[in-house]
Amino acid sequence: MSNIAKAFDHGKAFIGFITGGDPDIETSRQCILEMIRAGADLIEIGIPFSDPIAEGVVIQAADLRALSSGTTTDKVLDMAESLRKETDVPMVFMTYLNVVFKYGYEKFFSRCQQIGMDGVIIPDMPYEEKGEADEVASKYGVDVISLIAPTSAERIKMIAADAKGFIYVVSSMGVTGVRSEIKTDLEAIVGEIKKVSDSPAAVGFGISTPEQAAKIAAYADGIIVGSAIVKIIAEYGKDAPKHVYDYVKSMKDATKNL
Repeated sequence: MSNIAKAFDHGKAFIGFITGGDPDIETSRQCILEMIRAGADLIEIGIPFSDPIAEGVVIQAADLRALSSGTTTDKVLDMAESLRKETDVPMVFMTYLNVVFKYGYEKFFSRCQQIGMDGVIIPDMPYEEKGEADEVASKYGVDVISLIAPTSAERIKMIAADAKGFIYVVSSMGVTGVRSEIKTDLEAIVGEIKKVSDSPAAVGFGISTPEQAAKIAAYADGIIVGSAIVKIIAEYGKDAPKHVYDYVKSMKDATKNL
């Protein structure tokens, strides 16, 4: 069984995202440790990329800050390795196909196995083209996480039936970012997923308030929050870790007892 399953074995999972290296590697590392201390069940670490097409302005800016501070793929991998020595909380990378392809599938996924990373999310890799990356990742015990957008029921079922680790349910069409209201019928999408897959379904894109978290966690297996955390880091910089802790705790508390 994938280590990712641990994130969902004690209630609704809170999955927190940050961009590795924003504003610097050490602050990222401290923010992740504070998220874990606040109750995060799974950590998503973004490997910065110069053209993050799935991201809104908040995470785009974070990627640019990280790259400007000298962050590289190797530095993010090294940071993850140091974190793994301090925690067994499941961790996944989120990055773009060009990053992994240029690094080399064998080199990237073998390094993930070596440092104890559990999965990878590649939002610009279509389901139909995931084969070559997934084959190498599977050899090294790394789950390639499937994303499901608000599309047809047939496509939802096709992707869900083949999923590993957990299923990332995209709440809305478009890019990441805080949303005041999520109008997609997410409960119906999760219902379609559950017909064909036992993999946990976590909802992301746009969740930012405890009220939204509680509403979505009532029917999903977990929630994913990125832009709201990245905004805190943008505001407070090196002083962000304590503020990230407070925010993550409030979001995690909202999903308890559901």
